[in-house]
Amino acid sequence: MQGGDPAAFDVLVRRYLRPGFSIAFRILDRREDAEDLVQEAFLAALEAIDGFQPGRAFGPWFHRIVVNRALNARKARARRDAEEIPEVVPATSPSPHEDAERADVRRRLSGAMASLTERQRTIVRLFELEGFSGVEIAEMLEIPPGTVRWELHRARKALRACLAPLAEERG
Repeated sequence: MQGGDPAAFDVLVRRYLRPGFSIAFRILDRREDAEDLVQEAFLAALEAIDGFQPGRAFGPWFHRIVVNRALNARKARARRDAEEIPEVVPATSPSPHEDAERADVRRRLSGAMASLTERQRTIVRLFELEGFSGVEIAEMLEIPPGTVRWELHRARKALRACLAPLAEERG
């Protein structure tokens, strides 16, 4: 790709589009925003490709671009404080009671996640939801792997404490 071969760029897009979208979606929680962000990240990678060090893996470098842009986009969105348009619920949806229970669990989980630091939330999402290893996350966030393990440990401990009442209620 550094030599200007468009086919090489196509190969990288095919290989990293899904993982990049998945990371962006987990951080932004909106499909459209994640799709736009991944496109922008590929363009940014293409523009910065001369600075990419040959011999290094492209994935962690590209994932770092996605993570940085997603975190910045989420911060910018928080400043705008826009309300989301509610989705239409099909007639075959669960009962109102089940919906209320799920909403309560989501609300409590969101509150528990909000109690974490930005770094902890990002690490939990990448590790627990995306399945990245601690080493991969360390490369993406440019921090030592031990820091990833420590932050994940602290985040899990905080989540357990926040969610303990929910576990007790459910038996």
